[in-house]
Amino acid sequence: MIKYILIFLLSLAGCQKREASDGSCWFQENGKLKVLSTVAMIDDLVKEIGGERVDALCLIRGELDPHSYEIVKGDDEKFARADLIFFNGLGLEHGLSLRQHLEKNPKALAVTEALLKESPSPILFADESHEDPHVWMDISLWARVVDPIVQALEKKCPEGAVEFKQRGCELKKRMQAVDEEAFSLLQAIPAEKRYLVTSHDAFHYFARRYLAEPEEKNWQKRCRAPEGLSPDSQLSVTDLLTIMSHIELFSIRVVFPESNISRDSLKKLASACQERGFTLNICDEKLYADAMGTASSYTQMISHNVHVIAKGLNQS
Repeated sequence: MIKYILIFLLSLAGCQKREASDGSCWFQENGKLKVLSTVAMIDDLVKEIGGERVDALCLIRGELDPHSYEIVKGDDEKFARADLIFFNGLGLEHGLSLRQHLEKNPKALAVTEALLKESPSPILFADESHEDPHVWMDISLWARVVDPIVQALEKKCPEGAVEFKQRGCELKKRMQAVDEEAFSLLQAIPAEKRYLVTSHDAFHYFARRYLAEPEEKNWQKRCRAPEGLSPDSQLSVTDLLTIMSHIELFSIRVVFPESNISRDSLKKLASACQERGFTLNICDEKLYADAMGTASSYTQMISHNVHVIAKGLNQS
């Protein structure tokens, strides 16, 4: 008997290990709702809400860039196996092959779609034709995608409706607590220091919510980056000069790298500033933007960013 128990435990551990690396165990029938999410920031919410009734899998793992992600071997099977698919939308998943798997897919739901229907005003735009997809950087805004996830899970698994609603409410309360802590901690920093320069344009929602003064109209000045919404372009001389002018204007002395983006652009920036006679430091700790990195949850990801930024700005 003990022998069979040990065999079962070893097989379970092996399955969990494989699940972490390739998702193979997710394909096995276990009576749970199979849910595929494109990014970890959505996947974490699904796990929190779904509990034991949901078998959740994240498509874009680790430090991969969701902006440019293309379908790889094995992904087709994941889309076919999934009972429900959640993606961010707002142009985040713009890789051609991935977009083709999501567009007009009856099983796929853009979690930000509910925000647009409810009130499009909180959604930021990078320019006249491109929305900023990094909604999760504002916890108070990201909390509003919980209800659409709850509703989609209820529709697919009516017997879990009460549980999904309860877990969703508990999750929103935890998110609200993290949001309030972030706001309090960052607003305590003198206004003249609350200027953020990161690797790419992922922190505008963050800056509007946590760094800007209440009712500040020109809050966009609070956040700049040498690279655009999608970190896949080369830094031009014009880009470099523009960001340097911003750094000099607001006496910024520290910039923040991101976990899944090369530091090359920030190093060029620091070197150019040195040539102009002042020191620009690159923070030792990385921020999480398009990927959760080693953070254990979405709220832990945001808390990490808040504390790293608060420490860096206070010391600058």
